[in-house]
Amino acid sequence: MRRREFIKVLGGAAAAWPLAAHAQQGTMPVIGFLDSRSPDSISERLRAYRQGLKEAGYVEGENVAIAYRFAENQIDRLPELAAELIGRQVAVIATAGDDVALVAKVATRTIPIVFIVSQDPVKLGLVASVARPGGNMTGINFFGGELVAKRLEILRELVPGTARVAVLINPAYAASVETTLRDVAEAARAMGLQIQVLNASTSREIDAAFATIGRERPDALFVSTDTFFTSRRVQLVNLATRHAIPAGFPNRESTEIGGLMSYGANIGDAWRQSGAYTGRILKGVKPADLPVLQASKFELVINDQTARMLGLEVPPSLLATADEVIE
Repeated sequence: MRRREFIKVLGGAAAAWPLAAHAQQGTMPVIGFLDSRSPDSISERLRAYRQGLKEAGYVEGENVAIAYRFAENQIDRLPELAAELIGRQVAVIATAGDDVALVAKVATRTIPIVFIVSQDPVKLGLVASVARPGGNMTGINFFGGELVAKRLEILRELVPGTARVAVLINPAYAASVETTLRDVAEAARAMGLQIQVLNASTSREIDAAFATIGRERPDALFVSTDTFFTSRRVQLVNLATRHAIPAGFPNRESTEIGGLMSYGANIGDAWRQSGAYTGRILKGVKPADLPVLQASKFELVINDQTARMLGLEVPPSLLATADEVIE
C-alpha cells in the first residue's frame, strides 16, 4: 500500500516538474530596450551593455530576457514602440539618446528607466538632481555637449589656418540642437572661428549638406553628437573622404573607419555602466536611489592615415596626448 502511494506521489511530482519549469521561465524578468537606430549600427554598444548586465549577474536568455524596439531612424515611431514595451509590462526600460529618454519619460512614470544621454539630465528635465534623481529615472551622462569646445580646439590644431568650420546638426533631435549650437557658437567665438550651420535629418539631407560643403569649401567639418549621425557614420566618413574635408567626430567608431579625429567619452564604457545599473534595478534597487553616473573616461583618437591623405601633419603635442593613433 505504501509502495503504491509512493509511486503515485512520485508520478504526480514528475508531472508537475514541466509546469514548474514553465512557471519559472514565465517569471524571468524582461528588459525593454528602446533605441532610435537599427541594431546593426550599435552592435558593439549592445555587446558592452550585455557585459554590464553580466557583471550584475544577468545573462540574456538564461535569467533575463530583452525585448528590443528599434525605430530604424524613424523617431516619430518612438512613442508607439515605448507603448509596446509598457504593454509587455517590462521590469525596466533601457534607452540611449537624449530624445529617446524624453519619450520614455512621457510614456511612463512608474516603470524604472535607465538612460544614456549626452546632455545634462537635470536640464533635460529627466531627474531632479544628479546625486538624487528622484522619480523612476537614472542612468549615464557622457558629456557630449560639454566637450564641444575641446573637440573644436583639437580640430583647429589638426588643421592649421582654419578660419571657417561647417557644423552638422540634426534639427529633428530638438533636445540637443539648441545646446549644441550655443556651445559651438561660444567656442568658435573664443577661438576667432566662423561657423556655418548645416542641417541634416535624413540620408538625402546628409548628401545635400556635403554638396554645400563641396561648393563653399569650409576649412573643416564639426559633426555634432547625435544618435542619427552615429548610425550614418559610414556615409559621413565616405563623403568627408570624397570631398577631402577634415572632419571631427564625437565617437571613436567614426575615426576607426576613416574619420580624421574624435574626442569624447568612452561610449562602450557608458553602455557597460548602463547594463550594470539595469541589473541593480532588477535586483530591487530603486532608480531614485541610484545617482546619475557621469562619464570619467575620455579619449582622443586620431587617424594618421587619413591625416596624411588630407596632406596634414599631426602635431607632436596631439600625438603625445592621443589615446590612440590609427596608422
